[in-house]
Amino acid sequence: MKIAILSNGPANYSTMRLKEEAEGRGHEVEIVKYKECYASIEQNNPTVRYQGKDLSSFDAIIPRIASYMTKYGTAILRQLEMQGVYTLSSSIAISRSRDKMRSLQLLAKSGVGIPKTVVSRNTTDIDDLLTRVGSMPIIIKLARGTHGNGVVLAETKKAAKSVLQAFYLTDDDGTNILLQEFIEESAGTDIRAFVVGSRVVASMKRQSLDDDFRSNLHKGGQGTAVKLTNDEKKVAIKAAKAMGLNVAGVDLMRSSRGPLILEVNASPGFGIERVTGRNVAGAIIDYVEQNAKRRNKKDKVGA
Repeated sequence: MKIAILSNGPANYSTMRLKEEAEGRGHEVEIVKYKECYASIEQNNPTVRYQGKDLSSFDAIIPRIASYMTKYGTAILRQLEMQGVYTLSSSIAISRSRDKMRSLQLLAKSGVGIPKTVVSRNTTDIDDLLTRVGSMPIIIKLARGTHGNGVVLAETKKAAKSVLQAFYLTDDDGTNILLQEFIEESAGTDIRAFVVGSRVVASMKRQSLDDDFRSNLHKGGQGTAVKLTNDEKKVAIKAAKAMGLNVAGVDLMRSSRGPLILEVNASPGFGIERVTGRNVAGAIIDYVEQNAKRRNKKDKVGA
């Protein structure tokens, strides 16, 4: 097959691993920097140009769209989808998962456990917002935050009000603010389940190394291999399907009421390979080989 990997970081570990696994099986691979692509839009002739040539001869597309390039990256991917090329993850599924409010709505609708969350841009009913979330402490997030940035733990109502007022004053781009219950039994710890198709191919526990309540590896958290329960596997797969994603990094917490989903990542990193020793890139290429000859599945989730 001829496979395109949409990635702005050709030297990125995840991109290199996908290329290595695909070429090791005899596939032809091209890394396409989607930020340098441009779409030619005309009736019945959707094309994408890159480095002076049409991108029209690929059998499969593996998108690795960065969060800060979601709008443009998914627009280019959508143009390729209009050509009928098989895409590992659809543009609409990636966009959906990057919208934190929409993704939480879909997770809740699908029956997946999530921490109690209130989403708002209301600056006048702060007391009621805090009451709706429940007892202190609570987590306050900017909806556009990534890698643990834009996330604050408020220990008291007074602190929560101060944080909210600061967010409302400094955030002028229309970003929603999320207030979320604090799961004390999982403070500083979460689990990343790497889902490919309908199975979890690798899983790791991420633990903060100090008193930070955030466990993100980007914040210095430490990852260790972990075995999931059957319930945790089922919930992770269900969460990925709720987003319409064939490949996803599903972040969950262990709570007294069972596994709770925190986030579903459409372009998860492959650092989990180093932690667990599992061949995640190989599992993805397996999935592409098995499904690329089929047409893109109709998205049943909704926008």
